[in-house]
Amino acid sequence: MIQPSPLIIDVAGLRLSGSDAARLSDPLVGGVVLFGRNWQDRAQLAVLCAQIKAIRQDLLILVDHEGGRVQRFRSDGFTHIPPMRALGQCWSLGVPGDARASALRASSAATACGFVLGSELRACGVDLSFTPVLDLDYGASGVIGDRAFAADAAVVSLLAKGLMHGMLRSGMANCGKHFPGHGFVRADSHTEVPVDRRSLRQILAADAAPYGWLDTSLASVMPAHVVYPKVDSRPAGFSKRWLEQVLRGTLRFRGAVFSDDLSMAGARQIDGRTVSYAQAAVAALDAGCDMVLLCNQSVGDGAAVDGLLDGLRQARSRGEWLPRAASEQRRLDLLPIQPGPDWDNLMVDSHYMQALDLIP
Repeated sequence: MIQPSPLIIDVAGLRLSGSDAARLSDPLVGGVVLFGRNWQDRAQLAVLCAQIKAIRQDLLILVDHEGGRVQRFRSDGFTHIPPMRALGQCWSLGVPGDARASALRASSAATACGFVLGSELRACGVDLSFTPVLDLDYGASGVIGDRAFAADAAVVSLLAKGLMHGMLRSGMANCGKHFPGHGFVRADSHTEVPVDRRSLRQILAADAAPYGWLDTSLASVMPAHVVYPKVDSRPAGFSKRWLEQVLRGTLRFRGAVFSDDLSMAGARQIDGRTVSYAQAAVAALDAGCDMVLLCNQSVGDGAAVDGLLDGLRQARSRGEWLPRAASEQRRLDLLPIQPGPDWDNLMVDSHYMQALDLIP
């Protein structure tokens, strides 16, 4: 019997409550995503992560910790990672008159950022950051903005590869987002349902290109809650055409696929109707996601999280959702192989100190 754990949920505060612990003990739960409200200092974060792992060692502990304005932990020794646009600017402006030197310097800086980012998180017990952003910077999207490396897909790919190499050196896997691309549309999928009316050919030639070029480096992918009507009427994260035919077929991706947050507005409208969290989860899993996220719903009574757990159990009993051994294996493959470093030892590690000097 396959024991699937496709749900990634959050927890309410700085320590696990009894309700948090009960939900994390549910076999359908495969991980926890942390937010700023879960942070006080390094010691508290380490205790929280240890509490989570005491429930189940295989639970993934995840966070959005990209750098710039999307960095959950910013004090008590955590390095302020620059927004990814700063690395793109190193590429284009770094060494006047020497494009090759600029590119190499920017690539080294990206690797340094990935190594520092991953090492500091791992030292506190975090397994994976949803990094890097692979969206292209068209100058239109406020929600992406300086989170993107650059407008050129090749530059984005090479800088992302450098960043992922640094994360790998720290013992951390990676997650490219938001497939096939969120940078072209102005609307924010947190509050609206963005629509990108370009053709599949246009998107594959530009925004989706990094996913093909990085197919041997990407450990996981998060699709966008964006509708591309010339390809499918559903948002990419609920589309078999995008996930099975394009991502896994055309682009030959073999890693894990996370849905983006199911509580976002872009995830609540499917086929012209408003859906529940459980219905959205089933649609995402059926389309090809291995794991689905429900964020910021544990605060208060957590009824939404409990409803999702019950709804997915019912969907399984009715045969509306069938677990896949391959999905569970892809989840487990994201767990770090080695324990994280000791923080005090990390602070005097020569590789870490060298990386700090390279961060712009």
